[in-house]
Amino acid sequence: MNHPILAAASDIRSLLKGVAGANPTFMSTSEKAAALRELVAAEAQVVELRLRVLAGAGDLADATGAKDSAGWLVHETRTRFADARADLALAGALDRERPVLAAGMRDGAVTLAQAHVIRRSLDALPAAVDMDTVTRAEAHLVACATEFGPKELGRVGRRVLDVVAPEVAEAAEAARLADLEAHAADKTRMTLRRQGDGTTRLSALVPDAVATRLATYLEAFANPRAQRGNDPASESDDAGVADDPFTRLPYPRRMGEAFARFLETADPTRLPVHGGDATTVIVTIPLDSLRAELATADLIGAGLVPGDDLTGDRTTASQARRLACTAKILPAVLGGTGLPVDLGSAKRLFTPAQRKALLIRDRTCRAEGCDVPGTWCDAHHLDPWRNNGPTDLDNGILLCSHHHHRVHDTGYRTDRLPSGDLRFHRRT
Repeated sequence: MNHPILAAASDIRSLLKGVAGANPTFMSTSEKAAALRELVAAEAQVVELRLRVLAGAGDLADATGAKDSAGWLVHETRTRFADARADLALAGALDRERPVLAAGMRDGAVTLAQAHVIRRSLDALPAAVDMDTVTRAEAHLVACATEFGPKELGRVGRRVLDVVAPEVAEAAEAARLADLEAHAADKTRMTLRRQGDGTTRLSALVPDAVATRLATYLEAFANPRAQRGNDPASESDDAGVADDPFTRLPYPRRMGEAFARFLETADPTRLPVHGGDATTVIVTIPLDSLRAELATADLIGAGLVPGDDLTGDRTTASQARRLACTAKILPAVLGGTGLPVDLGSAKRLFTPAQRKALLIRDRTCRAEGCDVPGTWCDAHHLDPWRNNGPTDLDNGILLCSHHHHRVHDTGYRTDRLPSGDLRFHRRT
């Protein structure tokens, strides 16, 4: 005689075959709603039964040479490995530690996704929490499963001690966070590698607090623009002014450009001394190249980033000219002998007082139609400093990062309007 579980599995499949040809199109709305609720509950019950068998299938793995029952499941049933491992962990917890959660699934009240969240939430409780408190937390989360989905259950789970044991919640949370911080510090990593296509892949694993700070800074750089209205059509219909393309870029692209902008505005005087001097990025460029539209420059720092050397640390002359508009980058102009003839002369950099005067005068980026606040802008020489343009207010103008790139882009022509604003035209 077949084992009851095997018989039940066979009966379930037979019942499902019996309705294989049934068409739900002809069900009423109330019938569809009732059927969906019953099927979700039945699915939870079947999953619990499957996990119960999985928890006791260690001998099956031994008999077939599999590492464990999850390995057998992956091979024999084409299950994803990650899903099988997660299910095995849940199966073990239901079998040994979480009877209330197991009962909830057996009654069809807790789905598989909810059960995974509840198990992880309980496992995350500090070791100092006593078993009675853990049991009450388990019962509370199972009860919440009738009302909340997996995402909301996760939020409840993070603060479950506030409900079931408020007297120890604060101390337990502090201990948990201390453990997480120690773990994060141990796992902190960053790697940079040239891709060979002009880009470098940056990969980092940092503490949550560090990631939050970085995201906060980058959001400020990515979204500094004031909204002119809530109706997108009203902006696009403005015939006189074209919206800044930066606002239409995909979010990851904007964040990548914001990261570049963040690095450009870092104050070298507040960085650690390196190599006997303040940490400085140096751009070297021959004088003739500096004055040419199409030329190249070098960033000092070759070898700092491993990987493909096809592009190395070279950049365009137009990019070097843009970088030299700010005191954050030190331009080294080389004569015919290759020796520096000008090393970041301070006279070409606008002083803090001049920057404030430009901010009072310009208020925002002076590109036509751009409303980026002046505090986010660079001071740019209208008559280029490479042509001995003076560093004074009459020759200065505020441009946001996007339009500062454009004004140094040889693919664009710039016109000065009677208002003093700049209008950009793509060269044909």
